[in-house]
Amino acid sequence: MGRHREYDEQKVLDAALCVFWRKGYEGTSYADLTEAAGVERPALYSAFGNKEALFRRVLERYSERFMTHIPEALQLPTAREVATHLLYRSIEINTRFPDHQGCLGINGAMAGADESEAVRQTLIEFRAASEAQLRERLERAKAEGDLPQSAKPAALAAFLMAVLHGMAVQAKAGFSREMLEEVAEQALAAWPGT
Repeated sequence: MGRHREYDEQKVLDAALCVFWRKGYEGTSYADLTEAAGVERPALYSAFGNKEALFRRVLERYSERFMTHIPEALQLPTAREVATHLLYRSIEINTRFPDHQGCLGINGAMAGADESEAVRQTLIEFRAASEAQLRERLERAKAEGDLPQSAKPAALAAFLMAVLHGMAVQAKAGFSREMLEEVAEQALAAWPGT
């Protein structure tokens, strides 16, 4: 009888995270995952289920490890500080790792087959949750007088998320950190003042 191979589940998740981040959901094969994680395919299935279930766990891990700047930003005293923190921390995360640039939540959804519709919906919900939190924070900023009464919190949240998502795509395409910082500066120049 064969001996059960021991492995560190967190290390396997981190290895899978890097692969999904680099290749997206569709571009990642089980061979990629087993090679990166250093475990056999049956062990991967046994521990995590199918590829979709593993991806969902990876997305949770990504949120825990790399998306902490969102709740940090939402606690800042002004809407402009929120936007600034989100923009610059996103640039840092999107360009930190040369072998997997951009954002897992964006890279993972760039291409998808019909069979992956559930994953696409998961990623839409993942991004929508952040946008909803940002919209609520900007509504509070408007109510507190930090944003002008003419400000549209839903549109501002959508604008900021569009810039953040666009910068993630640009980072994946090889744009430099310096260029992304110039994009952030341009976005902040359009930010409404009181």
